[in-house]
Amino acid sequence: MGIMSFLRERMGKIVAIGIGLALFAFVAEEAIRQGSSMFHDDRNQLGEVAGEKVAYDEYSKQLEQNIAQVKQQSGQATINAQFTGYLQENTWNQAISQIILSKEIEKLGLTVSGDEAQSMVSGNNPNQQIVQAFSNPQTGQFDKAALNTFLNNLKTAKADDPQAVRWTAFIKQMIEAKNGDKYMSLVSNGLYVNALDAKDEYEAKNKLVNFKYVTLDYASIPDNKVTLTDDDYQSYYDEHKAEFKNKQELRTFDYVSFNASPSKEDSAAVKDQVEKLLPAFKSDANDSLFVQVNAETKVPLAYKRKGQLGDPKLDTVMFGAQKGFVYGPYLANGSYKLAKLVDSRVSPDSVKARHILIDAQQIGVQKALAKADSLKKLIEGGKSFEELAKTYSIDKNSGEKGGELGTFGRGAMIPVFEDAVFNGKKGELKVVASQFGVHLIQIEDQKGSSPVVKVAVVDKPITASAKTQAVAYSKAQAFLGTLTKDNFDAETKKAGLVKKTATDVNDMASSLPGLDNAREVVRWAFKADKGSFGDQVYIVGDQYIIPVLTTIKPKGILPLDVVKKQIEPAVRNHAKAKQLMDKLQSSGSTIDQVAQKNNTNVVPVQNIVFANPAIPGLSLEYKLIGTIFGSQPGKLSKPVEGQHGAYVFVIDNFINPTPLNNAVRIKEQIGQALLQRSQGQIFDALKDKANVKDYRAKFM
Repeated sequence: MGIMSFLRERMGKIVAIGIGLALFAFVAEEAIRQGSSMFHDDRNQLGEVAGEKVAYDEYSKQLEQNIAQVKQQSGQATINAQFTGYLQENTWNQAISQIILSKEIEKLGLTVSGDEAQSMVSGNNPNQQIVQAFSNPQTGQFDKAALNTFLNNLKTAKADDPQAVRWTAFIKQMIEAKNGDKYMSLVSNGLYVNALDAKDEYEAKNKLVNFKYVTLDYASIPDNKVTLTDDDYQSYYDEHKAEFKNKQELRTFDYVSFNASPSKEDSAAVKDQVEKLLPAFKSDANDSLFVQVNAETKVPLAYKRKGQLGDPKLDTVMFGAQKGFVYGPYLANGSYKLAKLVDSRVSPDSVKARHILIDAQQIGVQKALAKADSLKKLIEGGKSFEELAKTYSIDKNSGEKGGELGTFGRGAMIPVFEDAVFNGKKGELKVVASQFGVHLIQIEDQKGSSPVVKVAVVDKPITASAKTQAVAYSKAQAFLGTLTKDNFDAETKKAGLVKKTATDVNDMASSLPGLDNAREVVRWAFKADKGSFGDQVYIVGDQYIIPVLTTIKPKGILPLDVVKKQIEPAVRNHAKAKQLMDKLQSSGSTIDQVAQKNNTNVVPVQNIVFANPAIPGLSLEYKLIGTIFGSQPGKLSKPVEGQHGAYVFVIDNFINPTPLNNAVRIKEQIGQALLQRSQGQIFDALKDKANVKDYRAKFM
């Protein structure tokens, strides 16, 4: 229950800030700077940044913390392979950015003074992360008293206290982020927008052109009428070489898969297994224990309103059923299930309560229960619950407010706490024990009333049997035995299989479209030679995979042979453009003559601006519009090669906007756009300069 302890909630929030969109900064600065590790050799080297080593053990420690924080936030015991890969990538990026920026910051001598750091925590204008972490959950306002209480508690904590350690790491991260902000501000302050920039921007958005054009579409020439030469490919490649820069090595492989998902027989076997549990489930008096022993998903039993059971079928049958009623077996979410109505009642919709939390870990459960009973008697004798909460509750967040937890509905608290407050009566004092300690609870108010049910669910997932897996594996193994270096496609067709493709896979990929947990196949792909096929059957979930490596795209400018297939449509259009432009060039001296000779129409266009180079009905035509705005009215243009075809045009007129008298607002808009782009571009430039080397694939 998040609100049970100040540190459990607040420190969890502090440490978790930025996990989703910007992960907690890599804290092992000194270990990385010195390139040190417990191994003292390259076996622990995860990468290299500007000549400095990134240690695997430090990265791994930070990654584990990040994963733990995500699990805590999501309430899930596991996270899928795709999200794990996301966390791995973000933790790595944080690691290298820390080193890159720290070098630049050190060169410039940027620092955060002690007074500045103190002001960021407890000054009149504290850091936004502090404000967010210490906001009152009821009002949403910054609670400075809660911050001061927390800081005072830290003063008496030991240096190795987990709270103190987390706080120190948080402050370090906050200071590093402040230094990063200072660096970015220094660089971005060098950006300058002058009046000419503003004038160009204004005219690009407001100067209008009216013109007419004639076009011959590329589709007018059949593809089979165009023969592409090596010179055609080479010429296009040379002109566009910068577009083929590959930031990291990528590999593409084809594969066939043999399905080992559960068969009808497997499904029937699981259903039969669940049916055999039915008599015992009906008669067993300890439903909670039965679920813990027999269910795949073991969750505490709790009262729930309609719509909270997680399955519309249960909503339909359980509300209005008699206690002890058992439903099933039924199929839901890939499992066969049994559901038993343990109890039903009418319960409040929401409860307002307060509590005093006694630390059972320090003094033991029995002593904590006895202490809670003593406090209960004091309150019954007239003592103030509010004052006792401030004095005795270890949940300092609520304790400072007299133990107040506010108003909450079902599902907000842990089951034992929830049962106490929703099943009790207004004004009642209750003592319960949970994993957080012993709670002395006072029910202050209860509002509304709705039917609730407590349902025990036993589930068994449908999984493939050993027989099903063996059959699929045997087929895959037999197919593998037919392969030679050059017959993958032929054997795939012969076997009636569907060839699939994993395109542009990087060496850190752990999941691919349609393939989760594909790490082993990816490792093979980055060790294999082009054209080679897998030397074994790879098991990926319920699929048995046999791959063949088709393409290797090395880091850097990709060679022509790698991108040849990719650029073929553009090369073909370029070749067509030459034919069409020659045709337009020789068609006449006026646009009407050109249209008549080519059996097409003159198309008028009005009110086009340079900033939006879209031709109605044809989408974007950058080169055409750029050429138009650089031409003179009244003259038939030379042919222009466009995106959709070849063009000639005649400009009717330009319509100039009113003069720009005040450029301030436009300069501000341009400056803001430059600023937004600059931060990413600055880091990209620093990263290129740092010569980052990534060895993660050998560890993962």
